[in-house]
Amino acid sequence: MSSPLSLLLQWPSFFLILCQIFYASQADLGTASQYSPPYTPSACFGSDSTQFPSSNFFAAASEGIWDDGAACGRQYLISCISSVLPKACKPGETIQIKIVDRAQNLTSTPTRQGTTMVLSTAALAAIADSNALSLNIDFRQ
Repeated sequence: MSSPLSLLLQWPSFFLILCQIFYASQADLGTASQYSPPYTPSACFGSDSTQFPSSNFFAAASEGIWDDGAACGRQYLISCISSVLPKACKPGETIQIKIVDRAQNLTSTPTRQGTTMVLSTAALAAIADSNALSLNIDFRQ
């Protein structure tokens, strides 16, 4: 038989586990490709070079998340789930990216059209093999 104190101590653990389950379920699934320089001008910030984070982890938003330009400056946590290229994903790698452009207005051509996000080369290389043309991703704001 459990004492009241041990039952009381079990509830915080149960609560933490429950919070983790609900937190993980708030992610969205999407696809990503990559694009190469030139990255300016961008639909969000024009030719301002300070728009890019120091990590160089940034992306262009597809129409699905563009939201009439409201996506500009949004930050997302993204990780690679799978790719057509075997073993392309880097397990356990999650990065934070900043939306700086609109995918349909890019100066350079993405490796695949119609993806949820088009990542900078540095961002894609951080979560997957840079030879992967597109990825299935998990992303959350």
